[in-house]
Amino acid sequence: MDDTATVSAADIARLAGVRRAAVSNWRRRHDDFPRPVGGTASSPLFSLPEVQAWLTSRGRPVELAPIDLAWQRLRALGDDLELDTRVADAGEYLAHATERPTDDPELLALLTEVATTNGASWTFEQLCERYFDAHARRVSPTPPSYASLMVRLAGAKGTTVLDPACGFGSLLIAADAAEATRAQGQDSDPTTARIAALRLRLHGADTEVHAGDSLREDAFTGQQADVVLCDPPFNERAWGHEELVGDPRWEYGLPPRGESELAWVQHCLARVKPGGTVAILMPGAAAGRRSGKRIRANLLRAGALRAVLTLAPGADLWLLTRPEPGSRAPATALIAETTVEHAEALWRDHLDNGTGERIIDLLDDDVDLTPAQRRTAREDLGEAFLAAQRLFGRVGLELPSLQPTGEEPPHTTVGELVKAGALEIHHAPARTGDGDEPVLTPDDVLAGRAPTGYAAPDDAAVIAHEGDVIASVTGAVKVHSGPPVRLGPALSLYRVDPARLDAEFLAGCLRAADFPVHSASTRIDARRLRVPRYPLAEQRSYGAAFRALAEFDRALRETAEIGRDLVRLGFAALAEGRLRPGA
Repeated sequence: MDDTATVSAADIARLAGVRRAAVSNWRRRHDDFPRPVGGTASSPLFSLPEVQAWLTSRGRPVELAPIDLAWQRLRALGDDLELDTRVADAGEYLAHATERPTDDPELLALLTEVATTNGASWTFEQLCERYFDAHARRVSPTPPSYASLMVRLAGAKGTTVLDPACGFGSLLIAADAAEATRAQGQDSDPTTARIAALRLRLHGADTEVHAGDSLREDAFTGQQADVVLCDPPFNERAWGHEELVGDPRWEYGLPPRGESELAWVQHCLARVKPGGTVAILMPGAAAGRRSGKRIRANLLRAGALRAVLTLAPGADLWLLTRPEPGSRAPATALIAETTVEHAEALWRDHLDNGTGERIIDLLDDDVDLTPAQRRTAREDLGEAFLAAQRLFGRVGLELPSLQPTGEEPPHTTVGELVKAGALEIHHAPARTGDGDEPVLTPDDVLAGRAPTGYAAPDDAAVIAHEGDVIASVTGAVKVHSGPPVRLGPALSLYRVDPARLDAEFLAGCLRAADFPVHSASTRIDARRLRVPRYPLAEQRSYGAAFRALAEFDRALRETAEIGRDLVRLGFAALAEGRLRPGA
């Protein structure tokens, strides 16, 4: 193997047989872990020989499998910007072993060896998987769980399935696995479309994939599939609003300039047979934006929009049916928050029993189909009051036991901790572009919730991992737990060396600093902040007390919030006769 070969964190995790979070922990906890030799701050690359030597020194010797050797060779043949083309070339070789898309004999020999042992389809899927990992910030195939759910809900078995924004073919591959008879796809990027076609061909699918923008250059004009599946690009301004005015696909209204998603919805409906199903992933905002309310209303009135299912924050699945001539529109639509595991049962119950929201009730001034909004609007005031009352009683308010010390300990500063290598500080970029990548906001940190912001991909983005301290300019501080999360503007990341500095202890000191609550700056300079100098064991003791205080604060705010709800619901339920005075 070439001494210049590099690997990403995802590659290291795969080679070592661990989760990616473990690699992040190794980097934080071990001073001798190999330093990045390339890539970016958020997507670093490491020397493969150095990583192998380090893993061996830790009792984890790694011998690269032939597929990993093939991937390393493929990646080493050129710039990463053209890696997608080389992946497609490898797919061509695997699909047509007589062709030689590259003159590199080592790569051809490795591909032949792996394909002979494991099959050409498996080999190409492994190369694609490594490519997706290498470009995770630019490439986002539809999650397999979503793809499988969409195929099941749409009933794609034994049908012709179209994906007009097919990307790398994930939805069509899921449909093929469910025994669809034919797969049709189109993508605006020629190389992406080429990879999708090769994946499907190697899977043995009867397929037809074209390159081109489906909205402007529809390759399937005049054709109609049995089922349409789609995970379209979001927040596109230049989708063709001006040149497509008057297009016959806009049966339910001209999509506003900022509502490209509603253009994709209507394109999908135009390409499915009457009675056929469309399953399309949509951003959560599309269900409630005022600019799209006319189209949403027309879809409901026609009986085309059958369900809006929130699968995760910001990710909705819309299920639509192209109305058959002369058919009666359904009386209800399914508007619900659910999970991938429970969505199918919910949908079947709706189809069998007509459960859901009455369409006449959905056609109000806003036509807001956001499941969370509908849940709030229909809540039973009496039951809601009683539920809030029970929750109020369960909120624990308990202060930690604290006592005076009588003396002031020696101090250091955050800046000195950084110089000593016990701490790293990273500030999130001050601005983000429009996009659909989830980002944590200062309000999210304060509320202790999952990301609610969205932004465009950015190589300079700051990613928080398990055990990192996140602080905002408004004074909110938390120790992150859970999967990696991208930080939005006005947030800073403090990454501690856990062998020298306790994260909860540092978080408490940062919160005690009393930074300005409202600051015109997007970052706070904490380097001059004084930090007590304690041994690690004592830091952990203080950290536990800080954490208990933070829990007390959270419970106090939660109690106040529930108390406000109790008062609001109590007044409303009494006024509407849902509750009566008790003894």
